[in-house]
Amino acid sequence: MSKADSPNRPVNASPGTGPGAGHRERLREKFLRHGLGKFTDEEVLELLLTLATPRRDCKQQARALLKALGSLRGVLEAEPKALGAIQGVGPKNILGLKLVPAVARRYLEDRLLTMGRLGDGPELADYLLFSMAPLTQEVFRVFLLDAQRRVTATEDLFSGTLDQAVVYPREVVARALAAGAAALICAHNHPGGEPTPSAADRDITRRLFHACRGVSLELVDHLVVGREDIYSFAQAGEFRAWAVERAAWKI
Repeated sequence: MSKADSPNRPVNASPGTGPGAGHRERLREKFLRHGLGKFTDEEVLELLLTLATPRRDCKQQARALLKALGSLRGVLEAEPKALGAIQGVGPKNILGLKLVPAVARRYLEDRLLTMGRLGDGPELADYLLFSMAPLTQEVFRVFLLDAQRRVTATEDLFSGTLDQAVVYPREVVARALAAGAAALICAHNHPGGEPTPSAADRDITRRLFHACRGVSLELVDHLVVGREDIYSFAQAGEFRAWAVERAAWKI
């Protein structure tokens, strides 16, 4: 056990005693009564840290994490090395802090897979902003849908610097057909934080739109995920323009 995770207490001290025991209990009771709505970011972190160090006051560590990493989001998205650089934050604390967003991502993905028809609700946007906005490299993700627009699977097909040399529309289409999908939604992130599509993004999406139409697959949307917002090719009207273009080809 690391020094940071091991409190210095008498051998016969009981688990519920020690400095800050009453405060920790009040935090737990407050959460069970009210959820996190009445918590400050510092209190949220303090409660998380106490789960791994149940016999020690964690207020100073929570405060130091916020000071060093700027926000609750900054702490939860930080690399383990950055978390470990904070005095008093040990391996067990780091595990707890990294486990929280990982569980949340799994929950949001599971909700997508079990919610039924994918409509205009916030579920997909919530999942994408939570799971893709923090990524430090570009990832091209595909959501495979059945005829009722239910998500049947999600897959990351490409990663790195996404351009025409990396993202192959034929591979996307082949994967969707092999899975028996009737439609698909594509998404990729911009690590720089700005969701405005590049010229390469637009070219890839146009080629993917026509490749899907050629085999009777519906490309429902291509979403570009920024730090705080998402760009939708479908909502921006670009799919309509490409449908007109395709009609002019008289295919």
